[in-house]
Amino acid sequence: MKPRNVLRAAALSLVLMVLPVLALAAGGGEHQVDSGVLIKDFIWRCINFAIMAGVIGYFAIKPIRNGLQGRRAEIEKALHNAVAAREAAEAKSREYQEKLAKAAAEIETIYAAIRREGELERDKILASAREMAVKIEQEADAKAASVVARARVELRAEAARLAVELAEELLGKNVTAADQKRLVDEYMQKVGELH
Repeated sequence: MKPRNVLRAAALSLVLMVLPVLALAAGGGEHQVDSGVLIKDFIWRCINFAIMAGVIGYFAIKPIRNGLQGRRAEIEKALHNAVAAREAAEAKSREYQEKLAKAAAEIETIYAAIRREGELERDKILASAREMAVKIEQEADAKAASVVARARVELRAEAARLAVELAEELLGKNVTAADQKRLVDEYMQKVGELH
C-alpha cells in the first residue's frame, strides 16, 4: 500500500476517535447526573471506544499490512535483481580476466614469434653479407690477377721491345757486314736441314 493511503486511513481513524469526545463536550454541564449514570456512560464510552478501535484497526491494519507486503515484495525483488546483477558482474569480470590472460599469452606468443623472425632475418642478412664479402673478395682477387697479368704482359712486351731495341743497337754497333753474311748463311743452312 502506498504511504498516501496509510496517511488517509490514520487521519480518518483520528477523526472518528475525536468525534465522540466533541459530542460530550457539546452537551453542556447544566444538569447533574448520579453515579450510576456515570458508570453506564463510562461503560458505553468504553464499548464505543472498543468498537471504534476495532473498526479503525480492521480498516487501517489491512491497508498497512498490504502496504508492508507490497514493500517487502519490492525489497525482495530489488534484492533478487541486485544479486543477479552482482552474479552477472562477477561472470563478466571472470570472462574479462580470462580474455586478459589469453591476450597476455597471445602477446607473449607474438613477441616470441617476432623475436624468432628477427633472429632469422638477422642470420639471413649476415649470411648474405658474408656471401657478398666472399664474392667481392673473389672479384677483387680476379681483378687484381687480371691487372697483374695484364701488367706482366705489358711488362714482357715492353721488356721484349727494349731488348730488341738494345739488341739492334748492339748489333748495329758490333756486327759488321761479314758477320751479317755469315749469320744469314748459317740461318739458311739450318732452315735447309729442317726441310
